[in-house]
Amino acid sequence: MTVLVTGSRGAVARTLIGLLRERGFAVRAASSRPDGPDTVRCDLTALKGVTSVFLYAEPSRIGEFAQEATDAGVEHVVLLSSAAVLAPDAESSPVAKSHLDVEKALDASCLHATSLRPGSFASNALAWRWSLRSGRPISLPFPGSHSDPVHECDIAEAALAVLSDPALGGRPYTLTGPQSLTFTEQIDILSRVTGRSIPFREVTREEWKEEMAEHVPAAFADSLLDWWQSNDGCPVDLTPCVQELTGHPARTFATWTRDHVDDFRV
Repeated sequence: MTVLVTGSRGAVARTLIGLLRERGFAVRAASSRPDGPDTVRCDLTALKGVTSVFLYAEPSRIGEFAQEATDAGVEHVVLLSSAAVLAPDAESSPVAKSHLDVEKALDASCLHATSLRPGSFASNALAWRWSLRSGRPISLPFPGSHSDPVHECDIAEAALAVLSDPALGGRPYTLTGPQSLTFTEQIDILSRVTGRSIPFREVTREEWKEEMAEHVPAAFADSLLDWWQSNDGCPVDLTPCVQELTGHPARTFATWTRDHVDDFRV
């Protein structure tokens, strides 16, 4: 059994590759920017001889991928999707639609497909380190907005479970962390774990968009801001899917912070 892991430079994929190899699976790591002899270019030729695929959501050629994967005899595709596809405005949200289009294409194909839908990645907090390193307070347009930060290791272990047992597949799983936390609560946890004061300032939507203009396209910025605003003061729903698939409770945000404490060193 050979598993093709796309997006191999990403944290989830890197963790999954290690887990698969520990289990004795043959792994073909693929990236749009291969960085060594153990990584192949992520194109349709990488499907040859592959049994299963861990797929990052890229809608631009998903129809062609589905056909090529079917022709190549791929038995199972595990998609890293997003819980954003469950939002009422998913069809019009740039963040959600890219994932939704891939899910729909796989569902319409002959492939056995499983969608993993993480909520908020705990690693989103890494975006704050640039403010910390520059000595500036973190800018938050909605400090009281809730999210369900999920550890990348839990996502990778969930993917391992469904790749190891295709009987678990053929359905979506919404993956969440074990807590609904506001941004300020996450910053408090980060402050305790790192042992440093972490200031933040509340800004308007427009101020945040202007500050992030070089890094986040305007359409995506508006989509993110709308999502944060919808969760302002509102705890998000949590699911037991991580525990059901991995056999252990989802890791806390404090655990994620301890695992990444060196990323926040100044």
